[in-house]
Amino acid sequence: MNENKGFVTIPSDSSFVEGTKEIASLWGADAIRDCDGTELPQNPHALAKYVYKTYFVSRGDNKWASEHPEDCLRCFLPTEEMTCLTDGDLCFDMQKGYLKDQIVADYENLSYWQVFDRTTGEEIKDFDVDEKNGTLTIHHPVLYHVYNVDFMAKVLWHPVQIYNYLTNHWTSEKEKCYDLAYPECFAYAKKHLKEWCENNPEVDVVRFTTFLYQFLLVFNEKGKEKFVDWFGYGMAASPALLEGFKKEYGYAMKAEDFVRHGTMNTPFLPPNQKTKDYMDYVSKLVCSRAKELVDIVHQAGKKAMMFLGDDWIGSEPYGPYFASIGLDAVVGSVGGGVTVRMLSEIPGVKVHEGRLLPYFFPDTFHPGNEEAAVQELRSNWSRAAGAMMRAPLDRVGFGGYLSLAASFPKFVEEAKKVCDDFRIIKSACSSGKPYCVCKVGVLNAWGKIRSWMAHMVAHELWYQSLYSYYGVYECLSGLPVEVEFLNFDDLKAGRLDCDVLLNVGDRGSAWSGGDIWGEEEVQKIVRKFVAEGHGLLGVGEPSALEKGDGHLFRLADVLGVDEEIGFTLSQDKYNIHPVSHFITDGLEGKLDFGEGANNVYALEGSDVLSIKMSPLCHRNVNVGQVQAAANTYGNGRAVYFSGLPYSVDNARCLYRALLWACQKDQDILRAYCPDPEIDVHYYPSASLYGVMNHSLEEKEVTFYDIHQNQKNVVVPKQGIAWVKDL
Repeated sequence: MNENKGFVTIPSDSSFVEGTKEIASLWGADAIRDCDGTELPQNPHALAKYVYKTYFVSRGDNKWASEHPEDCLRCFLPTEEMTCLTDGDLCFDMQKGYLKDQIVADYENLSYWQVFDRTTGEEIKDFDVDEKNGTLTIHHPVLYHVYNVDFMAKVLWHPVQIYNYLTNHWTSEKEKCYDLAYPECFAYAKKHLKEWCENNPEVDVVRFTTFLYQFLLVFNEKGKEKFVDWFGYGMAASPALLEGFKKEYGYAMKAEDFVRHGTMNTPFLPPNQKTKDYMDYVSKLVCSRAKELVDIVHQAGKKAMMFLGDDWIGSEPYGPYFASIGLDAVVGSVGGGVTVRMLSEIPGVKVHEGRLLPYFFPDTFHPGNEEAAVQELRSNWSRAAGAMMRAPLDRVGFGGYLSLAASFPKFVEEAKKVCDDFRIIKSACSSGKPYCVCKVGVLNAWGKIRSWMAHMVAHELWYQSLYSYYGVYECLSGLPVEVEFLNFDDLKAGRLDCDVLLNVGDRGSAWSGGDIWGEEEVQKIVRKFVAEGHGLLGVGEPSALEKGDGHLFRLADVLGVDEEIGFTLSQDKYNIHPVSHFITDGLEGKLDFGEGANNVYALEGSDVLSIKMSPLCHRNVNVGQVQAAANTYGNGRAVYFSGLPYSVDNARCLYRALLWACQKDQDILRAYCPDPEIDVHYYPSASLYGVMNHSLEEKEVTFYDIHQNQKNVVVPKQGIAWVKDL
């Protein structure tokens, strides 16, 4: 079971050959890769069995880009809003707020621009554009009204390279980007790839980074991020795409469809039909052209790998066209358990690889920061490993500059342990599907296409407004439950093959649902689902829709709670006495509800859960302000949490809540340890238990097997003990 070699990829470059040999041997790496901005050593197969090399489809060939400026990447962006405070014209500086090396206004495509009176919502036609001075002037604006411009912009410099300039202090030539929606550009890209494959015979795996369109990443005039949306289609908005879409769908996308009042149409907004149609159109185009590129790689006798990052927009790994590309592998950055599951469950590819954190970049690997680097690796691996016990990756690796990591000997040793642990997990989990106590359906406006992607702005980065919701999925990623992501069309079609529905997020957002909760059919389906014996678990403002009729939560009757938004303050609320409950049993003083919803109160008949907060929790448990509640509804049950950041204790609380909601609380002692720092994963086909310790100390524990019999085991710190079911 302990395979101590292989399944690990490390970065290398021509200036660190001997160091690569040493670390490859120590970590058992069987593959090397280049990193953005580096070159592989000569004769790379002397260092590893497999050689990956980065390939950029839509950036980097500055000669081509300079000769074909009409094929540049484009996006729609908003100017800053201006208020008319005096009589006379209102003049906008089109460059203001944007990095001139990256973004310039596209004066050749003024027909796509839109100007708005944001006070009334009216589109303004009375304006002039001065390309020489870079201005747009609105004539006869109304005093004290607010205005702005949605303009088409040219993207002159690839945004990921800008990031590297800022993070890694690059000084190389600034790479331009181009749009393969233009036929001549795509023909050149195919020709270039064929030549590249011929000129790189040592390469086994072509690592596409990625295909056509970069996620939305725009910098301000100070070189700091202005907009970032890891899922955004904002940089897929060229005239070629817009005209192609209009021809196929019979209507036009406009600038405001991308800008949407300055929100940049992020996935936090419930998608309208125009958004869905445009995503579908771009995805079909991207996947079709990606397939042609992958075919070229296969014809050259090489494997094709897609990096789930950079220019990945349109390649939607959970979309309907992804499998048609014919990729051999996907790889992405692992920020924790959520991104493990996002990568490991992608259909249509054989190999799923994860880049563990931290990346070997100077922002982490600088003198005096070794302990912080080690701690980041430990924290990252602890959450990632828990998710891999449920759905393991096929390979792991690291990115960046290996020479930086080599200067931290403690980190090198810790990384060796991680690589060894991964191989053990991979081997053990290959025996079959782990035991699942129930099935959870995550209900939001996106469903399957955003599987394990909810509540993310950038790639699993911490946001104060999000961690209390994102933590729910991080907790879920390592639990012994099956997970499926559903949208409201699935709900209406009766595709509810689950034990518990989970609805998480703020009112009005795509993640809680938005206006669709006003539909009678949707409310009836969920009420029937629960009343017939299933479960509902809501976090934050589930089923929320503000209509001014006394309820914010449309399913307040099911959840047993509602949120006071000022309309029912005249109604006294007496259900303020907390009770002990199965859900929080053994977790007193350990739970943290983060930044979730405030002013939630319990309806008569529901149980307010008795909770003593973790010292880490900043929230006050005011009289009548509910953080957790449980309710029976017909033959079913519902649970509510105001928020649930990730922690081992919160994960345990979520698990107990799911079991209670689907009335399987009697199964709590199947493959279970009372200590929240200890998870138990059972693999029936191998009769094997993986007992995982999240703590920083070795533990001797008693756990329950699948038959609810007690077993004793010693588990190493942040390690796993494997026990056969005899």
